[in-house]
Amino acid sequence: MNVTLYSDGSARGNPGPGGFGTILEYIDSKGELHTREYSGGFKDTTNNRMELMGVITGLEALNKPCRVEVITDSKYVSDAFNKHWIEGWIRKDWRRGKTDEVKNIDLWTRLLAAMNPHQVTFTWVKGHAGHPQNERCDKLATTAADSLDK
Repeated sequence: MNVTLYSDGSARGNPGPGGFGTILEYIDSKGELHTREYSGGFKDTTNNRMELMGVITGLEALNKPCRVEVITDSKYVSDAFNKHWIEGWIRKDWRRGKTDEVKNIDLWTRLLAAMNPHQVTFTWVKGHAGHPQNERCDKLATTAADSLDK
């Protein structure tokens, strides 16, 4: 099955209240489009953590191996795979350079585990540029973040 996973993350204050929004889409054998939306918020987080959580949530929602195209406006997420940063981080025991530890190791390892049964590719899109699903994910993410800002 081919699935398109759209994702976005948001944080107010960075760190501060944050949220993610995710949309899963697939077309069944009859040509019918199926869509599911997910969102969630956290009281004290960062934008990068929410970008990762959006992708993780979408992948963890899949109940069988799929070909997944992740579409994100996060260079942090897309470049980690498309520019092979993740491979270097793992090879260097989650270090950047000789001493700097990679941030968000807990979520990177969770993302790798969620990717494991799937064939996953990453596509970057410019944020806030009118892409309908990216705009919807942004709305889901900011709504989740703002609901915690009390």
